[in-house]
Amino acid sequence: MTRHEIHTDFVVVGGGLAGVCAAIAAARNGARVVLVQDRSVLGGNASSEVRMHVVGADVHGRRPGARETGLIEEFRLEDACRNPHRSYSQWDLLLYEKVVAEPNITLLLDTVCTGCVTADSGDGPRRIVALDAVRHSTEDAFTLHAPVFADCSGDGRLGAEAGALFTVGREAKADYGEPLALDVADRQTLGSSIMFTARRHERPQPFLAPAWARKFQKHEFRLRPIEGFEYGYWWAEWGGQLDTLKDNAAIRHELLRIALGIWDYVKNSGEHPDSAHWALDWVGTVPGKRESRRFLGPHVLTQQDLEAAREFPDTVAYGGWPLDLHPPSGIDAIDEAPCRHVHLKHLYPIPLRALCSRNVGNLLFAGRNISATHVAFASTRVMATCAVMGQAVGTAAALCAAAAPRSLAAHFTGAEAARLQQALLRDDAFLPGCRNADPRDLARHAAISASDATARGAAAQVIDGVTREFFPGLGPWADGATHRWESATLPAWIELAWPEPREIAEIHLTFDSGLQRELTLSASDATTRKIVRGPQPELVRDYALQLDDAPALAVTDNYLRKRVHRLARPVTARRLRLTVHATHGVDHARVFEIRAYGPRES
Repeated sequence: MTRHEIHTDFVVVGGGLAGVCAAIAAARNGARVVLVQDRSVLGGNASSEVRMHVVGADVHGRRPGARETGLIEEFRLEDACRNPHRSYSQWDLLLYEKVVAEPNITLLLDTVCTGCVTADSGDGPRRIVALDAVRHSTEDAFTLHAPVFADCSGDGRLGAEAGALFTVGREAKADYGEPLALDVADRQTLGSSIMFTARRHERPQPFLAPAWARKFQKHEFRLRPIEGFEYGYWWAEWGGQLDTLKDNAAIRHELLRIALGIWDYVKNSGEHPDSAHWALDWVGTVPGKRESRRFLGPHVLTQQDLEAAREFPDTVAYGGWPLDLHPPSGIDAIDEAPCRHVHLKHLYPIPLRALCSRNVGNLLFAGRNISATHVAFASTRVMATCAVMGQAVGTAAALCAAAAPRSLAAHFTGAEAARLQQALLRDDAFLPGCRNADPRDLARHAAISASDATARGAAAQVIDGVTREFFPGLGPWADGATHRWESATLPAWIELAWPEPREIAEIHLTFDSGLQRELTLSASDATTRKIVRGPQPELVRDYALQLDDAPALAVTDNYLRKRVHRLARPVTARRLRLTVHATHGVDHARVFEIRAYGPRES
């Protein structure tokens, strides 16, 4: 083994969507990052190895306006445009491209966290000093030193090695008073699934099942209807009655038996004659794991927190997927529905204190391993929610790396919590109940005018601090307003003016990308039929910026919601004008927010 010592600002273990967002958020906020991923691809359960579609607070589009923004929206918009044919390999490459494009990120693929060095502070929580990792394919061993670490690995290898407190299984009602909890606690979890895809051929295609595949009977699918053949089946779940860590090899084998057995039933039972021309195209070999360790933070999210949409002073993310509980034995529980959905009235906030370790002061979490009860985790575990948590912890790490606080939870209170929230809002995250109050944003003090506007799309809304339409039902703060400028015609312009000249170095634009619709990569034809696989029609396509009367820049073929333009050199001006020439479909301009910043302080 060749040994390497690396000193950096932030180490992220786990390259699923939570880890990718954590690494990119930290890097874009100025931190040097090492991202450690034990697979050859990024994306975790969303990657080509598992192919689970990314869902979140909008509940497959059934909660309009709830779709996550920030980094995950950037990825989804770009994927929809560059990958309309739904290739999971291209999705892998997009995530890879996003990571390697960041000069502040060192990516270590095929690299496993094997341990860490901790130090006790005596009167405070212990700290991780360094992380040990190995890449066997190149015979390299790494020791990674940093003031802040994040475990986004799902299974929580780093947290366990550091001695962070965690729990496994389902709590009892007496533990947190949750109505949906068990009467008696156990160590069972949600199970895992192996997905498969199939395609239709011109001629009939036979399927000869291997001898070791499971045999299924019609009555076993009474509560698990087979609908469509191209993408199967999330309910092919098993293994939660075992140890999803230590028994993962046995779980994987049984899930392969189940996947092949289901397809054998589809093809050969006689119950699905319309499957004659269909053949398997791909069968996963990596189980999509739902649950293992859940770490304990200063706050543990509970069923009551989610159902009441409890507000927190350190809100840094949000969720909205139902409380989605599954029988641990999955497909073997033939008399139980494959899931029990308890829908939530509102979007719920997630505090940073649920993303920090209770007893390891410089350790953050994002993903399915955060501080939540089993019942609350049943909602927080979905990948778009994991992604926004990842962006939150990455931003937090970048803001505090230089200070190296002894306790991250204690550090991000009061003014520091507000600073973190404003940084997340600036980077297009959404936080329930929070609005732009960035003191550096010059646009907040500008006078707004426009060429025209609709009755619900007043120009002044571009500086009201909100970057999405507040559909009723999102939360008690949802006022029903559009919170965007909406022109009546095209081309159209909107202008910010100041009484005195301002030095402008950076301009932020946030466009409408159709948050009322679902947007995700899915192998499911039924899901994809609801999705625009291309530029979203509401998005501004061609636009120009002027400072006073001088052209500053022009953009064509835009397909992103959030655009940040850093000028080659600061320009002093009294007026900033955005002119929209065309969109990708709608006949008017839609702009949620315009921000303007002076030169950054050195």
